Amino acid sequence: MYIFGYGSLINHHSRTRTGQTSEALPVTVEGIERHWGKIDSRYTISPLVARMGEGECNGVLMRVCDVALKQFDQREMGYQRIELAPEQIVTNHDFDKRQPIWVYVRSEHEPPCEVQPIMQTYVDTVLAGCLSISESFAEKFVQTTKGWHHPLENDRHQPKYGNHAGVEESHLDHIDRLLMRVRQT
Repeated sequence: MYIFGYGSLINHHSRTRTGQTSEALPVTVEGIERHWGKIDSRYTISPLVARMGEGECNGVLMRVCDVALKQFDQREMGYQRIELAPEQIVTNHDFDKRQPIWVYVRSEHEPPCEVQPIMQTYVDTVLAGCLSISESFAEKFVQTTKGWHHPLENDRHQPKYGNHAGVEESHLDHIDRLLMRVRQT
């Protein structure tokens, strides 16, 4: 079976903190919208939230076993795991279309706020994962994510995001340039 990761799970270093997966295949899923949003009071930050909709969302498809699926279910507490149709997956890579494809979604969410803002280290983790695939993949991530105008806290010097991983110094200028474009619009 597969999990479609559209946020921090794009980053290899972040996802291996939870469970073992196969190599991650870059894909786009049609019929999903990605937003910044609050989940519930257990979260001190506003993570990424996907919901079924008219948009498209890039991310990674990774094969998991039953044990890893349970580990990711625990990590994604507060989300609902639903199955995607193989026809929703757009990719140049081969994958087994007979296997279930899971994604963690929320039908409802609240926008980030000053108390539960978007955290820079979460953004850095996700975009470092995107940049490990390609610059255009990272640009598409930024362009297809809704809610960049909400409060963002720069916590790079004292990270508050628990799965902050895989971010190198060389990524930061790249990430800042990508964000400068989207946060000005």
